[in-house]
Formats: sequence, C-alpha cells, structure tokens
Amino acid sequence: MTPSPRQGHLDAQVFDEVVRATSELIRLDTTNRGGGEGNERPAAEYVAAGLADVGIEPRLLEKKSGRTNVVARIEGTDPGAGALLLHGHLDVVPAEAADWTVHPFSGEVRDGVVWGRGAIDMKNADAMALSLARAWARAGVRPPRDIVLAFTADEEDSAEFGSDFLVREHPELFEGCTEGISESGAFTFHAGPDRRLYPVGAGERGTAWLKLTAHGRAGHGSKVNHSNAVSRLAAAVHRIGEYEWPVRLTPTVRAALARLAELHGLRPLGPDAQDAEVDALLAQLGPAAALVEATVRNSANPTVLEAGYKVNVIPGTATARVDGRMLPGAEEEFHATLDALTGPDVRWEFQHREVPLQAPVDSPLFAAMSEALEHFDPGAHAVPYCMSGGTDAKQFSRLGIMGYGFTPLKLPEGFDYQALFHGVDERVPVEALHFGLRVLDRTLLGGATAASASTTRDATVPSGG
Repeated sequence: MTPSPRQGHLDAQVFDEVVRATSELIRLDTTNRGGGEGNERPAAEYVAAGLADVGIEPRLLEKKSGRTNVVARIEGTDPGAGALLLHGHLDVVPAEAADWTVHPFSGEVRDGVVWGRGAIDMKNADAMALSLARAWARAGVRPPRDIVLAFTADEEDSAEFGSDFLVREHPELFEGCTEGISESGAFTFHAGPDRRLYPVGAGERGTAWLKLTAHGRAGHGSKVNHSNAVSRLAAAVHRIGEYEWPVRLTPTVRAALARLAELHGLRPLGPDAQDAEVDALLAQLGPAAALVEATVRNSANPTVLEAGYKVNVIPGTATARVDGRMLPGAEEEFHATLDALTGPDVRWEFQHREVPLQAPVDSPLFAAMSEALEHFDPGAHAVPYCMSGGTDAKQFSRLGIMGYGFTPLKLPEGFDYQALFHGVDERVPVEALHFGLRVLDRTLLGGATAASASTTRDATVPSGG
C-alpha cells in the first residue's frame, strides 16, 4: 500500500489512523435492530478515548444505558463565525455473516480495501472526523469556526436515543451551530467516460412511515363477506403501489437538473416544465439520472402486510406498512393523496415522521465543499443533490442547523457506492479514505465561512411540521 503524501499538518500518522479507526470501529458490533435494541457504547468509548488522548474533552450522553452519544467542541479562531456541526452515527444495520465474502464485523483490510458493516454507512466518516481532529490537535491547528463533533446512536431506527435525544435534552451543546455536514454525499459518481460527478447533499425528502389499518366483519372463510378487511386492505395497498406521483421540483433538485443538463450539453428545463419534459430530460441524462430520479416526486412503497391466523377464518382487522417519502413543500399533497388512495374503509397514520429539508446551494459552505472536491480531483464536477432518504440532519434542523450531505470519497469506476448502503459486502477503498481526509481538511480549514448565527438561522429551510 503506497503511503499518502503529506499535506501540511496531515502527516503519515493520520492516513494510517483513518484506516485503523475505520477497521476497529467496524469490529465493534453496534447493530441496531430497532425497537430500542442496540448498544453503541463500545464505539462511543472508542471515539471518546481517541479525542481525550489529544486533549479534546468528550461528553458521553445516554437516554438509555448502552445507547451512547459523544459530543465535543473544537474552538475556532473566529468567535464571530457560526459554528459548524460535523456529525456521524455509530450504529449500523444488521448483517448476516453467511451472506458475506468476509465476516461483516471483521474490519479486514484486504488488497487496499476495508471490509465490514459500516465501512460506508458510516464508520468511515466517523473515522475521518476522529482522525482529522486528532491530527489538528497534534499540530496545534485550529479551524476558523468552532467545530462541534457529534457521534450519535440510533440513526438507523428512530433516532430516539441519538440525535432526537440530544436535540431535546442537550441543545446547549450545539449553541451557535448554523450548518452541519454528515453522510451520503460527495462520493464519485461515474456518469460516463471521463465524466466524474460529486453529488453534494443539499436536501432530503421527509420520512413518512405509515401504518394502514382495515376493519371488517370477521367470519368463516366459506361464507360470502362483503366487509372483508383483507380485501379492503389489499385494494388500498394496490392503489398506493400503482399510483404515479406528479413531478414536484424543489430548488435543490431544479439546481441539480440545471447543472446536469449543462454538463451533458442538453437544453435546460424551463420554469414551467411539465412532467413529460422532466421525464424526457431524465431519459437523456443516462447514468446521471440516478442522482435525481428518486427525488422529483413524492413516493409511497408498500413494504409489510399483516392479516389473519388461519386459512378458513376471515379476520376482522388487517394492517400494512408503507414507506412514504415527502418532498419539501409537498407534504399537504402527500396527505390528500393518501386519503384518496386508502378510501373510506382503510385508516392510515404516521408511525414515524420526519421533516423534509433544503439547504441553499449558493452558500459559502457549499462553495467550499465543491472547491475542495474539484481541487483534489481535477476535471470532476460537484453537483447539488437531494437525498431520497433521511439522516440525523432532520433532528438537528430543529435547532436551526442547515444540513449538507458530505462524506468525500474518491471511488473507482464500477464501485457501486449506493448499493452498499445496507447491502452485502460493504467496503471502502483505503485511498478513498485518504482522499476524504484531504477534502474534509481543506473544506473545514480553507475559509468555509458562515453568517452570524441569527442571520443564518433565519434562512434555515426545514419544510414541514
């Protein structure tokens, strides 16, 4: 493995540390199975020890034993600048070892690649933040802005024991934070020969996990029954699954389409573009369409059906679960559409709901992130990106913190980054981690500025209630 060249205060030690920390965090099984079951404490203690070792004071906070969060603050040189939140979650989704090439909690480093659950989502980013903070401390480097580091629990479920707990019970730890950066953006997207894109997250669809309930008349399976709960539920689920949602372009997605059209030499959309025009542009973007096609509309996908206990018994109740996602500004339409699709015989309710988000793509921070990516990968292009899913940025938005998706990774062609989220054989190249360190360092130290806290918080755009 070729050592990465020194970048000023980034010595050889930090490039070794980021690989080792990624591997060692993966070995700490922090599986989140939902329903309150999880144990992030070993990873939290690992991170806290690494920070304390270089004089950065960590705070370990729990709502429930074992569901541990770590928060620390690095003081900046400009007390008038808004603080920046750098956050990542410590929990991971389950993994079945029999399905993997290597054991998912081995953290094995093989042929220049770190393997294991969390290598992409998102112990790699946790390792970058930890290693960079340690390198700064060793070199006596201070960023222009205060940097608040938050390593959270429970992101892979409801965030009840993680960011939601921190925001509700410890908001003072994030005093002055105007912007935040975290997962799911700034990875290499190969959109064609010599066309490398880096989608920088500047929006998220809102989470709308739904429970559908149909009631009917219980009875014998051999009898005519026009009040069959299963039939009523199945009809509603079918309507939801087949529904074609209309196009609704948010500012972030519109900016993404404009930039992608420009890079592909295509005519940009007009301000009043119809659904067919948007779909036609997506068809011309080739592989790059994957960056935006899931975020031009709301969506609702049926995922779970529950009814009955015996084949010859008609149950009185049937339920379903639906994974819904709402665009900023389209929440009311989502409600009205679900009312119409479920009809009078099926009731729906939110099981878990979080707001959609938008962040400006003309901000100094977005410009700094884009510049750093393009500096270390000349010829590549940063583009705005709205995430189809959600992150802890939703919870932090309640404190007026604008969230961006920015975990920089330079990935080789054919490396299917998005498929590895919650997938089998999750892994990250060592050189991608080294690239991420350089880009993150340049972004945070290279003059990424912010307005005052009061000014920036007025501009925060978390859509919905």
